[in-house]
Amino acid sequence: GLAAFVVATGVASACPFCSAPSLTLGEQVDQADVAVVVAWDSGKPGQDDSPGTTTYRVQRVIKGPQTLSDTTITLPRYRAAKRGDLFLLMGSAAEGIQWGSPLEVSRTTIQYITQAPPRTAPRTERLAYYLRFLEHPEKAIADDAYAEFANAPYEDIAAIRDRIPREKVRKWLQSPDTPVTRTGLYGLLLGLSGNEQDADWMRRRILEPTQDYRLGIEGIMSGYLLLTGERGLELLDRTKLVATTLIGPDGRPVLDKDGKPQPLPFSETYAAMQALRFMWTYGNGKIAPQRLQRSMRLLLDRPELTDLVIADLARWKDWSVRERLLKIYGREPYDVPAIKRAIVRYFLVCAKDNPDKRNPPPAHVVDAQRALKELRARDPATVRQAERFFFVD
Repeated sequence: GLAAFVVATGVASACPFCSAPSLTLGEQVDQADVAVVVAWDSGKPGQDDSPGTTTYRVQRVIKGPQTLSDTTITLPRYRAAKRGDLFLLMGSAAEGIQWGSPLEVSRTTIQYITQAPPRTAPRTERLAYYLRFLEHPEKAIADDAYAEFANAPYEDIAAIRDRIPREKVRKWLQSPDTPVTRTGLYGLLLGLSGNEQDADWMRRRILEPTQDYRLGIEGIMSGYLLLTGERGLELLDRTKLVATTLIGPDGRPVLDKDGKPQPLPFSETYAAMQALRFMWTYGNGKIAPQRLQRSMRLLLDRPELTDLVIADLARWKDWSVRERLLKIYGREPYDVPAIKRAIVRYFLVCAKDNPDKRNPPPAHVVDAQRALKELRARDPATVRQAERFFFVD
């Protein structure tokens, strides 16, 4: 079972490094009872209290009764357009049809929507279709194809690895025109489809000297680990998890104008931590669990991350840090309520980790029970707080 405090640190089931999923055009059509392509026909501008009206002619019925074909639909509110301008109109068949707001579309967008595999088709077939449109010149189409990936579970994205155009993906990652919000997804796609040359390019990208927050770099780090396994993890250990100053692609510290080493931004260390979590959940044994635990333990030395690290180690059932956690409890620089609660919860999870109730409890369970007893005596208030929002199923 998982403790409540570790659930938040898990990776979402949708694409792990995509921006928040949004409703795609395909999903909107699927959820509507009726969907038609209409052309702007005429309109009456609003006057005084009246919002005016707009009349559209149905060009094509995508979903719903074919009897709508070539009929006109008049909607409240005047919308300025030219005769023949196309819109997608969706509605729910409650009493009559309740139409939503018209969405302006091009002929290419209509083709894109109508040629897509049906929602009932295997998701891998649908993703292979949307893959072709990820950097389409029409922004609405490219954004929608990206949203299909943002909504897709990672396992389905991994299942189409043989169809990923790796050279195109790398060009997208290198292009200043690619929306930065797509970096995470494209990093994963390159990790799934890339070769040694791509791995070398990703290594240089990861080690680019920067003081900025780099959106999506955790996706590139994860893709890099998918390609390189433990060898890549050693690089992240050395340059992002242990290091506190920037290390460049040549392996040397990056110096500022005064010749002093530049600090490593916190966001770079956090991105590497997310890459560890990704490999734990989705790496499919590419890196051994014990090896990932070892890298995560390096971050116990970073007080600004310690509470999150302890939560992950509990979720990963790494009980090797019991003594260390008891030692740092309440000591500077770890004397922080969030860290103390995380330590208590770690021991609460550990104390319940006894799958075989018929045999005597294993040593880590006995140890954890003893540690909890000690912490209850030392700091009853924090233990009570930690237990309050805690359950193990």
